[in-house]
Amino acid sequence: MIDLIKKTMLTGLGLAVMTKDKVEELGREFVDQTKLGETEGREFIDNLMKQSEAARTEFQARIDAAVKTAVESLNLVHNDELQKLVARVDALAAELKKHEDASVHHSH
Repeated sequence: MIDLIKKTMLTGLGLAVMTKDKVEELGREFVDQTKLGETEGREFIDNLMKQSEAARTEFQARIDAAVKTAVESLNLVHNDELQKLVARVDALAAELKKHEDASVHHSH
């Protein structure tokens, strides 16, 4: 029964979005209520913290992937692509000015 309760606590979105303090508090409450020994209780809390961090990392990765997919579907220009185009336009404008200046000097 306790294993089932442990597994239930360690699954789902809830564990991913809890603060570390809240996870630790939840773990301590569980340890107190189940009368686990000190070593077993500490191991449980450590495991709960590791599971929480893993769930948080996985949750963040899923959010990042969803945001990336959403942004890509908007077909927006990335900043680095824009900067390359600005640099290219600046280079072309400078080249054009050079040719215009050269043709003005030749016509006089």
